[in-house]
Amino acid sequence: MCGITGWIDWKVDLTKQANIVEKMTETLQLRGPDASGTWLSRSCAFGHRRLSVMDPLNGAQPMIRPTRTADDHDCVIVYNGELYNAPELRKELELRGHSFRTTCDTEVLLLSYVEWGPACVDKLNGIFAFAIWRTDEEKLFMARDRLGVKPLFYRREEGRLLFGSEPKAILAHPDVPAEVDGEGLAELFALGPARTPGVGVWRGMSELKPGHCLTYDRDGMKIAAYWRLSSRPHEEDERATAERVGELLDDTVRRQLVSDVPVCTLLSGGLDSSALTALAVRYYGETEQGQVHTYSIDYVDNDKHFTAHDFQPNSDAPWIKRMNEFLGTNHHYVQFDTPELVEALEAAVLAKDVPGMADIDASLYLFCREIKKDATVAISGEAADEVFGGYPWFHRQEALTASTFPWSLSAGLRESVLSPELKAHIRPLDYIADRYAQALGEVPKLQGEDEAAARMRVMSYLNITRFMPTLLDRKDRMSMAAGLEVRVPFCDHRLVEYVFNIPWELKMAGQREKGILRRALEGVLPDDVLYRKKSPYPKTHNPAYLEAVRSLLTERLNDPSSPLLPLIDAEHIRGLVRTADARSHLPWFGQLMSAPQLFAYLLQFDFWLRKYNVSIV
Repeated sequence: MCGITGWIDWKVDLTKQANIVEKMTETLQLRGPDASGTWLSRSCAFGHRRLSVMDPLNGAQPMIRPTRTADDHDCVIVYNGELYNAPELRKELELRGHSFRTTCDTEVLLLSYVEWGPACVDKLNGIFAFAIWRTDEEKLFMARDRLGVKPLFYRREEGRLLFGSEPKAILAHPDVPAEVDGEGLAELFALGPARTPGVGVWRGMSELKPGHCLTYDRDGMKIAAYWRLSSRPHEEDERATAERVGELLDDTVRRQLVSDVPVCTLLSGGLDSSALTALAVRYYGETEQGQVHTYSIDYVDNDKHFTAHDFQPNSDAPWIKRMNEFLGTNHHYVQFDTPELVEALEAAVLAKDVPGMADIDASLYLFCREIKKDATVAISGEAADEVFGGYPWFHRQEALTASTFPWSLSAGLRESVLSPELKAHIRPLDYIADRYAQALGEVPKLQGEDEAAARMRVMSYLNITRFMPTLLDRKDRMSMAAGLEVRVPFCDHRLVEYVFNIPWELKMAGQREKGILRRALEGVLPDDVLYRKKSPYPKTHNPAYLEAVRSLLTERLNDPSSPLLPLIDAEHIRGLVRTADARSHLPWFGQLMSAPQLFAYLLQFDFWLRKYNVSIV
C-alpha cells in the first residue's frame, strides 16, 4: 500500500514546480514510510510514497513503461493497492508479448493499461486507486476499486487538476485554501461520520466514487462508472448457495494472503474474523508457512464495566481465547487505557483530515500502530455485516420502516446540537432526506420481487454503498497512518455481487442473521463460535472515558476563542454533558457511537477547525 498524489496543469510548466510536488508527496509519508519518488513533465507531475509489500527491491514508483502505439512515448503510473489476480494477468500479458522487469503488481497494472487501455479495470480483482499519464496523448486516467477500499480525492479548477490519496496532499498545494462550505458542514453534522459518495467535504474537493474512472485532458474531464451492483434472480438452493459462498471466501482469502512481507489477522472471536483466521491457518498449513499471528484489542478494566445490551451482547475476551486454542495461532493481546485513547483522538483527525468515529477511530489507530511493530499486512473482517445482513438494523422494525438511514435514526438529536444560524444555513433534516432519496433512487430493482424482499434489497444496497464506505475509510486511514496495510476479503467484488442477489430468507438460513455464511462455514469453525450472537468492534466501557471527554468538552465550551462555538448550541450541549450516562446505549451513529462518542466527535471538530485553520465560507 502507498500514498499517491499528482498535478496536471495546462498553464504552468510543472518541471519548475518540484518543491510543491515534493511537499504534496511528503504529506503522505505515513502511508508510505519505505520510499519516496516523484516524476515531472511539463503538464503532469506525480508523487508517490511507498509501503513495500510486493517486490520491495524493484517496485519503485512512479513507474514508467513505453506505450504500444507511439515511438518515444511512455505511460507513467502511481498506484495504491493490491491486485489479487496479478499472477493470472501476468501470464496473459506475457502471452500477448509483454516482458516484465519486476515481480510486483504495479508493473502488471501498468502493462494491463498499455495492453487494454481504460478497459483494463474490468479485469482487475483487488483494492486500488491509481493514476496513469500517457505522454503521447497528454491524458490522465484514474480509477478506484469497485467497493472503494482505497481512497482517491481530486480537485478540478480551470486548466488544472490535483489529486491525492488523502485531502492533505491536495491541501498542501499553495493555491488550495482550507475551506468548508455549507455542503461540507452538512456532511459532517447531518451525516457524519458517514459521507455521501463522491463528496470530499472540503470546498472544491471531490472523491472519485467506488467503481468509477476519470479521464482528464485538454478537452476536459469525464467520469464514468465501470461497475455497479445489479439485481438478478438467484437460482441455487440453500446447499449450493452455501457451497458457493464458501468457495468464494476461501479463494479470496488465499489470494489475499500472498505477500513478500509478514501477514497477520485481526481476531475478535466473532464469526467474521474467526472465519478468516481459520481459512488463513488452513492455507498456512497447506503451504508450510508456519504459525499464523493474530491480534486482538481491549481496554483496561473493560471486563469490570461491560454491560450487555442489544448492540453489544457479549464480551469478546473468552471467544478470542477459544479461537486461539482451537486454531493454535500465536496470539497477541493489545490493551489500551483511557488516557491513551483520549490523546489519540487528535491523531485520528490528522489521519482522516476531518472529524471521524471518535474513540472508535482512535483505538483502531493505536491498535494498528502496535501491530505494525511486528507485521506489515493484516487481514480484517470488515464488510461481512453489510454484505450478509448482520447489523441489528436489518432485523429491527423501526429501522426497516424508517424513512432515513437505519444506522442514524437520531436526526433530532443531531439537529439539536447545532446553533440556530447553522441549522438555518444547512437545514440538516432536509439534507438527510435529500441524500436518502438520492440513495434510494440508485437501488437496482428486481422485476417481480415482493414488497418485503424489495425492502431488504434496499437495506442491503444502503449498507454496501453508504455505511460500508465509512468503515472502509476508517480502516484505510487509521491503518495507513501507522504504515500498516489491511486487507478486507469480504470486499471481494465477486462475493459481494453473488451475495447481494441471495434472497433474504436464504441469507437468514436457520433463522439466524448471516445464516448462509454460517452454513458455509460449518466444519470450519466450532459450533459455539459459528452460532455466537454478533458483537461489534470493541469499545471502551470505562466510565473514566466519559468523564475525560466530558471534562475536555466543558473546557472547549468555556473557551470563548473556540471556533466550534458559532456552529453549536452550547447551552444545549452543556445540558447533555451534565446528564450523560455512561450506560446509555442509544447510538448516535451506528452501533458504537453514543453520548461519550458524541462529545469526543465535538472535541475532534474543535481540534480540526484549529489545526487545519479551517475557513467557513
